[in-house]
Amino acid sequence: MAVKIRLRRMGAKKNPIYRIIVADERSPRDGRFIAEIGTYDPNQEPASFKIDEDAAKQWLNNGAQPTDIVGKLFKKAGIEK
Repeated sequence: MAVKIRLRRMGAKKNPIYRIIVADERSPRDGRFIAEIGTYDPNQEPASFKIDEDAAKQWLNNGAQPTDIVGKLFKKAGIEK
């Protein structure tokens, strides 16, 4: 089972808020997930995000692969493998 760290879309129409989740790569975008490790709100200026660093590092050490956008958020937060 390949595990990805990716965004899950929440919020109203034209007003998205995202949750950073850990999920099987075969599950749909807003479908089943394993764990929730943070949030991302692109509507604010500047865009705000909150990440549980311990959980993110643990999942990265266990082999979970972040998507491109989540990887950029991790880099801003100072989380690396």
